[in-house]
Amino acid sequence: MIKKSRVSRGLPLIILSILLANIIGCGKADEAVIPTDRIVFGFAQLGDESEFRTSSSEDIKRAALESGVQLLFENAQQKQANQIKAIRSFILNKVDVIAFCPIVEEGWDNVLLEAKEAGIPVILVDRYIKTEEKDLYCAFIGSDFEEEGKKAGRWIKERFKDEKGIVRIAEISGTDNSSPTIGRHTGVREILGDDAKFQIEISKNGDFMRSRGRECMEEILKKTPDIDILYVHNDDMALGAIEVMEEQGIRAGQDIVVVSIDAQKSGLEALKAGKINCLVECSPYIGDELMSLVLKVVNGEEVPAITYTQERVFTEDTDFDTLPVRP
Repeated sequence: MIKKSRVSRGLPLIILSILLANIIGCGKADEAVIPTDRIVFGFAQLGDESEFRTSSSEDIKRAALESGVQLLFENAQQKQANQIKAIRSFILNKVDVIAFCPIVEEGWDNVLLEAKEAGIPVILVDRYIKTEEKDLYCAFIGSDFEEEGKKAGRWIKERFKDEKGIVRIAEISGTDNSSPTIGRHTGVREILGDDAKFQIEISKNGDFMRSRGRECMEEILKKTPDIDILYVHNDDMALGAIEVMEEQGIRAGQDIVVVSIDAQKSGLEALKAGKINCLVECSPYIGDELMSLVLKVVNGEEVPAITYTQERVFTEDTDFDTLPVRP
């Protein structure tokens, strides 16, 4: 476990405290105190493309504030170059810990080697990276994306177990080469692949955005209008797709069964309204667990290599009174 010395950051703060005291002059001593032991945490969010992402950002900000951690937060607006720039700025600012949600899996080696050389530990949040380098990050916290895909596949299999004919499925996936897309794509196929009646007829990339979900659904209905199931990698894209169905006189949840992953507020509302049939939960509320990891890393404690969030499945048969309340 890499633990960075706090001397290089603490000394400038002590000098700053002395300068401020000289400026303030006769003020009370406790009015000029600047803390020198506050943990500085740099977090590079990948963007704000979905309800999940904005909820994740707000939860991390809340948890940092409540933990007394000084948070340097950067929004990369769905661009890997912006995330790399943010991480380099954290290194220059000599933060204690860096965490980020990698927009894609590849292309991180150089900047993370810079963090390693600077003695700054890195935590991956929500998504994985691919690398052959060792010890570029110390921990991962987030979802088991392949298991989410498997949960969706299991529900589909059970829901259509008595169907004798072919069950036609359309898929709207997330960002290409991202961990959620790869896991959810692979997981559902692992479960459905042993039954020939389940056919994934078409798969379109919606980049986790509602507007792209609309575009994908318009194209799906042009090419394969007779689908039985729409499997979507997040709620925002599912809701965009449902808008298109309704505009074309298709009853979402009845004419086409809708399976989505996220279970955010708007997704749960669509479930209650009968427009989504199954929601696999992907929780963005990991702020408290992330702050716990940050504190342990700074203190030189051992941390688990992987921390998976606990997630459920909500369906049309769920007692809606038991559904989680989302902010």
